[in-house]
Amino acid sequence: MLISCWSVKGGSGTTVVSVALALLIARSSPDGALLVDLAGDAPAVLGLRDPTGPCTADWMAEPDATPEALRRLEIDAGHGLTLLPWAASGDDACAANSEGGERLLTALTGSRPVVVDCGSRLAGPSLALAASASVSLLVLRPCYLALRRALAAPVCASGVVLVHEMQRVLGRRDVEDVLGIPVRAEVPWDPVVARMVDAGLLATRVPRVLERAMRAAA
Repeated sequence: MLISCWSVKGGSGTTVVSVALALLIARSSPDGALLVDLAGDAPAVLGLRDPTGPCTADWMAEPDATPEALRRLEIDAGHGLTLLPWAASGDDACAANSEGGERLLTALTGSRPVVVDCGSRLAGPSLALAASASVSLLVLRPCYLALRRALAAPVCASGVVLVHEMQRVLGRRDVEDVLGIPVRAEVPWDPVVARMVDAGLLATRVPRVLERAMRAAA
């Protein structure tokens, strides 16, 4: 099982959704779960230090690198979750080509569930994994501009994770009517989630409102 999370606008909450979903799956799976970070922010959300050694971007830069070498780059994030960080320098995932994305997709094949944070710029490995995932989730705020961009996205999502904002006119039915795909989960805006993320404590306890939504998404 490979689940990709992506968005069409920055600040949609894709990384928080990816981390919460990966934590939920890791705690319920006998093999744990792997979180692949292609956006660069997962360590911070998990309360981990930024990586300083070789990362996925380095692995992709070596055409002959093996899947075993990729596995050695994984970081223990606790609670049955391992993290595959993108790049210590914060390089953009779009810098890698589509061929590298296919190599990464092949290397991730295994028994563990995999959640991929593809970020908001789909190109190279982000595009390859968002398009080829078993479940491809578009993380979306109910915004007119976001809906316009989603219609033009190079990937057709299998479902939407709708992050509600206060005083927005558009709702679940509007999103489903425009995009023609189901809303799998709704995440109401909650300051508790923001505080947990800011404090780097999301890995210790996923807020109930977020956990309920991720169970629906999974």
